[in-house]
Amino acid sequence: MTVVVAGKTGDLGARIASALARRGAEVRALVRRSSSAIPADTAHGLTAVAVDYDDDTSLISACRGAACVVSALNGLDPVILGAQGRLLDAAARAGVPRFIPSDFSLDFTRTRPGDNRNLDLRRAFMDRVDHSPMRATSVLNGGFTELLAGGAPIVLRGPRRILYWGDADQALDFTTKDDVARYTAEVALDEAAPRFLRIAGDVVSPRSLAELMTDVTGRTYGLWRAGDFDRLGRLIRIARALTPGKQAVFPAWQGMQYLRDMASGRGKLDPLDNDRYGRWRWTLARDVLSTRP
Repeated sequence: MTVVVAGKTGDLGARIASALARRGAEVRALVRRSSSAIPADTAHGLTAVAVDYDDDTSLISACRGAACVVSALNGLDPVILGAQGRLLDAAARAGVPRFIPSDFSLDFTRTRPGDNRNLDLRRAFMDRVDHSPMRATSVLNGGFTELLAGGAPIVLRGPRRILYWGDADQALDFTTKDDVARYTAEVALDEAAPRFLRIAGDVVSPRSLAELMTDVTGRTYGLWRAGDFDRLGRLIRIARALTPGKQAVFPAWQGMQYLRDMASGRGKLDPLDNDRYGRWRWTLARDVLSTRP
């Protein structure tokens, strides 16, 4: 089976392409023709294909004969709605039956429009893909577990606190990038995959994280409630107003918006489809957090 992967030069896209190749798929990894370095074929079953996302002909040619197109493109309007939209149209014209959009997030179908800029883009693309002749499957995975090791202000190792907003017992979904990639590879090869699949490598709460960190480090971790969601909303507005370069993909205020959607429970994944492709050994928050001293 031939699968096209867009966004191979990104972290998640590279993992998805590798996972597909390990599953025996023939992977066409799309690389922008303007890229300074187009990789040669370096892995069995993986071929780099140079494309121009403004050139429909090159996109159609790259997609022709594929069973599925997987998008791991990452960006704002010009990428999510622009480049990804042109890829969707080209794949449909090439006769590709299935498309996996670059969603890979918490459940944005249940969040409030206007609360999260990046998720609003996914919501807008959802409308577009649902009007396409292609069958789409979105993989929703909560947050990336790796963020707990330092990328998100949740586990504070210095003061030995778990920072949280709202309820200390709110369940939070996390999945590692490797687990997302492995699952997405299975989805790409699954001709019967439904419109949405929801996965979580681990489900934790601020309270359980404090207990976990106490156990992992042997030092007592406590809880630190930063406030309610009204206060968080005010901080987001202030940070957004003061932040230069508002076209950055992941400014601090965007991370705050994402955290609000997780902590409020609006983006909670339910039900989970973890066992659709058999019982795996999913990577837990403990596995990630115990690797850091």
